Amino acid sequence: MRVLLLGGSGLLGHHVMQQLQAQGHQVVALVRRRGSIQLSEAHHEERVGSLLDYGDLSAASEGCDAIVNCAGVTDMSLLHYEQYLPVNCDLCFLLIRLMHERGIRRLVHVGTANTIGYGTADHPADEQQPMQQPFSSSYYARSKWAGQQALIHEAQRHPDWHIAIVCPGFLIGAYDVKPSSGKLMLAAYRRWLMAAPRGGKSFVAASDVAVAVVNSLTMGRSGQPYLLTGENLTLCEFYRLQATVCGYRQHLITLPTPLVRLAGYVGDLLRFFHIRTQLSSCNVRQLLVREYYDNRRAIADLAMPQTSIGQAIQEFFEWYKHHTT
Repeated sequence: MRVLLLGGSGLLGHHVMQQLQAQGHQVVALVRRRGSIQLSEAHHEERVGSLLDYGDLSAASEGCDAIVNCAGVTDMSLLHYEQYLPVNCDLCFLLIRLMHERGIRRLVHVGTANTIGYGTADHPADEQQPMQQPFSSSYYARSKWAGQQALIHEAQRHPDWHIAIVCPGFLIGAYDVKPSSGKLMLAAYRRWLMAAPRGGKSFVAASDVAVAVVNSLTMGRSGQPYLLTGENLTLCEFYRLQATVCGYRQHLITLPTPLVRLAGYVGDLLRFFHIRTQLSSCNVRQLLVREYYDNRRAIADLAMPQTSIGQAIQEFFEWYKHHTT
């Protein structure tokens, strides 16, 4: 197929670009500036424009059979809910309009696992769990949920369309150009002492998610969210694994919960005075919960691989060292 790719310059977007081409698709990437997709062997068309400009979207989509939307605003320091809406929600309505006007019947939308309620180590959550606190108070998660709901509704209205909604966990891998998840990894790299909150995440290789994303162009159920998650680990377990993979010793301690909550209150105060910071009561509560998920449906329906997180960590640092030297 000829596929319009949005968000191709991000961590997941780079991997999706590779996987689209590996499966024989032609890729048209809408980018803000040329050269923002840093793949040495990528062969794709780049169209410069804004994904929030319907004219740019329409022009880039000419002749396309499908759309893959990896775009998203994840910056946790933004002060207002409305700042997340244009990309995380409003873009979904633009894509629905585009599908109607261009006759495109296939769309893959990348959401987030935070829009689905989390479980525990013994009972990880599946796709049936409703979003819960603290994520239901998160501006980011709420805006992504609103966009997903619009697409689910549209999938129900058009049974002849294929609208795939995939919800990744915490992505790990190469091509983290911002960096995004790489910030968490670099914060602990080769430090003798590292402190982390008591929470945990479902860590997943970006390359595995990319395979599931591209597979979902033709596989899976339309309008059915799929959890693209991996290994459920506490933050301390993740850092311990990173130290083992990278070959250094590290002493890990768990931060006292009252101290973490206090940092959140300080962040609330700063944000009250319109000072941007990633600290807030809501954001630190997310670091205190263990958001564990069950990925069996994605493995069964989307043939998602299961690369070890140790390998994904190694791939990130190999890419990072080459990229920064």
